[in-house]
Amino acid sequence: MKTKTTALLLCFFLGALGGHKFYLGQTGWGIAYLLLCWTVIPSIAAFVEFIMFLIMTEDEFNRKYNGATAATASVKDSTSALSDLKKLYDDGVITVEEYEEKRKKMLKNI
Repeated sequence: MKTKTTALLLCFFLGALGGHKFYLGQTGWGIAYLLLCWTVIPSIAAFVEFIMFLIMTEDEFNRKYNGATAATASVKDSTSALSDLKKLYDDGVITVEEYEEKRKKMLKNI
């Protein structure tokens, strides 16, 4: 799993050579950076990307570079909600019918 901190460090120290691009799996861009490293263009681009990484949230980074989707978070939220619903049922706050109806709706949304 790629980390934002590693991408930041690679971008800062090896950005002009495309080190961060290779790390993030963007091999084509990494090669382009290497081919143009004798110019100032990759250095400027790496500086801009460094700033972008700094302001990017961890969730945003994970969605973009690790393939984490909102669906993953949704499943975790749904699992938590199902567990809360089961606790309500066990405590006698809701009836069997209410429990089954809400559980089916939650499972359908996953």
